[in-house]
Amino acid sequence: MAKIVGIGACVFDTLYNVPTYPKEDTKMRATSCKPAGGGPTATGLVAAQKLGESAAYIGVLSDDNGGAFLKKDFEAYGVATDLVEIKSGYRSFTSVLWLSADSTARTCVFDKGNLPPLSLSEAQRQAVREAALLMVDGNELEAAVEAAIIAKEAGTKVLYDCGGLYEGVAALLAQTDIMIPSEEFAIGHTGATTAEEAARKLYDLYSPEIVVVTQGKRGGLIYDGESLSYYPIYPAEVKDSNGSGDVFHGAFAAGVVKGYGYEKCCHFASAVSAMKCMGVGARESVPRFEAVKAYMKENGYEL
Repeated sequence: MAKIVGIGACVFDTLYNVPTYPKEDTKMRATSCKPAGGGPTATGLVAAQKLGESAAYIGVLSDDNGGAFLKKDFEAYGVATDLVEIKSGYRSFTSVLWLSADSTARTCVFDKGNLPPLSLSEAQRQAVREAALLMVDGNELEAAVEAAIIAKEAGTKVLYDCGGLYEGVAALLAQTDIMIPSEEFAIGHTGATTAEEAARKLYDLYSPEIVVVTQGKRGGLIYDGESLSYYPIYPAEVKDSNGSGDVFHGAFAAGVVKGYGYEKCCHFASAVSAMKCMGVGARESVPRFEAVKAYMKENGYEL
C-alpha cells in the first residue's frame, strides 16, 4: 500500500498564460492554454510521488472528460488510483486560471461540480491504517474527519493543509498532527492579530505535534508548543506560482515519510516549492529528489 494517502479536492484546471490581467469588458489573446490536474491534496500527492514516496488518492471522480483527465494524470505521475470511485452522470470540479506574466500572480475561477460526497469503503479505511501519513485539505470534510480518526487510532500521521475557512473544520483540526495553515487561515480561524499569536492559539486549541504557518514570499514560521522559529523562501525566477502551496504540503509530507525533523521538512518543502515555480505547471514542474538535494546544497543547506 502507499505510504502517503490523501483525501481532498481534485480539480480539472484550464491554465491561461496572459501578458497581464485584462481590464473588464475587453479581449486579450493568451500566450498559451493547456489543461492540468489541480487541487491541494491531489497536487500534493503528485509532488510526494515525484519526490520518491508512494502516494494514493482516495476520492470520487466523474466519468466526464474532466474526471477521465484527472485519473489519467494521476497515473502518469505514478499516483495510485485503485482507491478512486468513478461515478457516472456527474460534473467534475473544474477551474479556469489566469497566470499573469507581468505580476507572476494567478487568478482562479472555479466550479465545484456536483459529485456526491466521498463515503469511505473498508478498502479505503484500511489504506489509511496502513499508510505512514494521511493528507487532507478540508474538502470532503466528513470523510476526512472519519479518516483522520482512523489514522490517529492506527498511528498514521495526519497532515492538514489548512487553506479554506470551511464550516466545521474544527473537527478536523482536532485530529491533526501536522497543522500547516496559511497565514490567512491561521489569523481568520483564531482571531489573532499576528501569525505568531495565531500559531500559539492553534497549538493551544488543538494540541498538534507542530504548527507551520506559511507566509508566501516571506517564508513562514514553526511552533512546537515551546519554541517559535522561522524558515526562509529559496531563490527562484518565478514563471508560474500556481500550486506552489499545494506542492509545499506534498513535499513536507514526503519529508516526514523520509524521516526528516519538522524544521528540515520546512526547508525541504520551501526549496521544492521554489523549484516548482521556476517551471510552468503545478505538477509537471515539481523536481525530482536528487535535483532538490543539489539545489539546496547550492543555496547553503545540506539535507
